[in-house]
Amino acid sequence: MATPIDVVIMAAGKGTRMKSARPKVLHRLGGRALLAHVIGCAARLSARQAVVITGHGAIEVEAACGEFTPAGGGFGLKFARQEPQLGTGHAVQQALPLLVDDGVTLVLSGDVPLTQADTLAALLAACGGERLALLTLELPDPTGYGRIERAPDGTVRAIVEHKDASDAQRSIREIYSGIMAVPTRLLRGWLARLDNRNAQNEFYLTDIVKFAVADGLPVVAHTITDAPQVAGVNSPAQLAELERVYQRRQADALMEQGVRLADPARFDLRGTLDCAQDVEIDVNCVFEGQVQLGAGVRIGAHCVIANATIAAGAVIHPFTHIDGEKLGVTVGEGALIGPFARLRPGAQLGAEVHIGNFVEVKNSTLAAGAKANHLAYLGDATVGERVNYGAGSITANYDGANKHRTVIEADVHVGSNCVLVAPVTIGAGGTVGGGSTITKSTAPGALSVARGKQISIAHWSRPAKLPKG
Repeated sequence: MATPIDVVIMAAGKGTRMKSARPKVLHRLGGRALLAHVIGCAARLSARQAVVITGHGAIEVEAACGEFTPAGGGFGLKFARQEPQLGTGHAVQQALPLLVDDGVTLVLSGDVPLTQADTLAALLAACGGERLALLTLELPDPTGYGRIERAPDGTVRAIVEHKDASDAQRSIREIYSGIMAVPTRLLRGWLARLDNRNAQNEFYLTDIVKFAVADGLPVVAHTITDAPQVAGVNSPAQLAELERVYQRRQADALMEQGVRLADPARFDLRGTLDCAQDVEIDVNCVFEGQVQLGAGVRIGAHCVIANATIAAGAVIHPFTHIDGEKLGVTVGEGALIGPFARLRPGAQLGAEVHIGNFVEVKNSTLAAGAKANHLAYLGDATVGERVNYGAGSITANYDGANKHRTVIEADVHVGSNCVLVAPVTIGAGGTVGGGSTITKSTAPGALSVARGKQISIAHWSRPAKLPKG
């Protein structure tokens, strides 16, 4: 039977260098809080529980964590408060009452978002439920990190914090990442032996290494070469740097699947993106939430697409904004959208629908072949097949208190600059003359015109300005 895994996530720090009122671990990378990435990684390890150690902004952090916990499974999320913050060892001491001695404690940091589950799985394998295992790597400039001090036979004998290190120790390039796996029953005793006699007057978690060595317990290091996996965020500049690393890795993964990105350096994914064969994405596009792109879909430059399903062969022209929020947006096969179009929640577009420049669609269904090509608004509408909806036309769906629906049946032609005042139905095959305000339902096949009579005054002169003085 596998040893249970209990994850401890340190998330109590203030993050002074972020210069923000928001707790550091709630700053976003790839559209998700730093802490959400760490909790998600813990869930992929099939951990029994995660204990988040909070301090600065504890109420806000703990409230946000409810959104980060994956649905389903037996993953438990608990909290321990560290007030005041007296060091990493003191932080883990606060979690001890929630840990069970039959497991392995995996210590992570809430501001280190890019650690991969397979890396942690290898660290846990090195621990084997019996050893203290450290995640390490070599850096060309290890300034600020704790150094891994090894015995002549290569075994780990200590971690020396940078501020406490001698010049010789500071020349060591192998650093401790801040991530370790340790049998909980041993961790409990070692934490009780910590003291704060050091340069920072703090209780260092890293001191447990010397206790393990003194007790004759093997200390092993799992060394990686991928520095971004253990990079922390302490400033806006570091956050931006990791954002580009994260986005490039997502772009590379999509290109390996066959997606054509015009420039992987100008691509942002802040959710999930599922692409079928032969998808093409131009520069500076942003994808948020859950997005699905069918075979042969083409996305033009500078589009923002969130929570949408776009079927095969559809073309999204540049500068289009699609945001399905909770209701979602669907775009049918072969549809043409944009440029400069906006699809809002509940927009459901059928095959070969055309939505052109400066057209907004919200909570509306457009059947196959319907077209709204210019400067129009369709809100709370049901639009039939092959409808042609004219430039400047709108559905007036809100009466100041309630929303009402407009029904435009198949093969209707709505002229330019019309207002359809809901609730109203335009009968199949009907025509609405340009400039009309329609307040009553119309019969199938009828021409409906509702506008003031045109008056022309011959030989009329515009007012002229009086001479000055």
